[in-house]
Amino acid sequence: MTKKDIVIISQDAALSDLLERTLRDFFRLIPFSNIRPALDYIYNTMPGLLIVDMTGDDPFTTNTLNNLKGDPIFNQLPVLAIFGDAAAVPPWDSLLVEDYMLKSDIEREGLARVDLCIFRSERVVEVNPLTKLPGNISINRQIQKRIDRGDVFALAYGDLDNFKPFNDYYGFTRGDEAIKVAGRLILNIVKNRQPVGGFIGHIGGDDFIYIMDLNLVEEASAEIIQAFDRIMPTFYDPDDGERGYIQTTDRQGKEKRFPLVSLSIGIAHNSNSSFSHYGEFTEIASEMKKHAKYHKGSCYKIDKRQGPA
Repeated sequence: MTKKDIVIISQDAALSDLLERTLRDFFRLIPFSNIRPALDYIYNTMPGLLIVDMTGDDPFTTNTLNNLKGDPIFNQLPVLAIFGDAAAVPPWDSLLVEDYMLKSDIEREGLARVDLCIFRSERVVEVNPLTKLPGNISINRQIQKRIDRGDVFALAYGDLDNFKPFNDYYGFTRGDEAIKVAGRLILNIVKNRQPVGGFIGHIGGDDFIYIMDLNLVEEASAEIIQAFDRIMPTFYDPDDGERGYIQTTDRQGKEKRFPLVSLSIGIAHNSNSSFSHYGEFTEIASEMKKHAKYHKGSCYKIDKRQGPA
């Protein structure tokens, strides 16, 4: 069974050593001395838990942690705070964590508290188990929340083309790796282009959703496609990649050539239309995605119609 990743952030070497001794047989531990260098790892990996040493007075760590938890992409990441035995517990609206533990309790009940924190998070928040990205319930909530607030935003629906024959030909392990890389690539580019307010979800299979400000979505989509087309050929055996296709059977059992996996993205927005339900929004994005699929290779198509669709 693969061990879950736990990021530990502490400048206290003794505390880090204690956590290491308590948890290393059950989890893969990634220690950092402060939260700044840990962010790159968190953005790229989405660990199973964040353990943060709050024994010192460190407003930067508190603010960074709150910003991370306030981001809809990362608010499902569970955080366990460690406090000194004499420290006063802060008001919980000023520190966005799921649980806390006193330093003196780590050796006795650290493993149980970590397990409980992760299990609680998995019960409360649904995430796609492969990519760790928010799933359908979170996606629908995000869209509806923005509609109810009256936000103007863009909803992009990405889908891999020719993924099934790739998955059948090379096996689900390589297919899963391709899906994970696609999700991570979308996450990184959306996060980089819109550090605050963006959202990425994994509908399931090879389908992804991302939400951005309208003025940012086209450049982000172009960058996602460019990066995807650069990375995807590396998943093929060299001969297949050089030929630009694989030869395998289609759904009817007939031998057929399938081009390399590409990415089609459909984009809907509400700058010219009014939606009251998330289903109306996703329907337009799905429609534009189908339109993008008529194009050979990776591309995005954005709804440019005026008025109600």
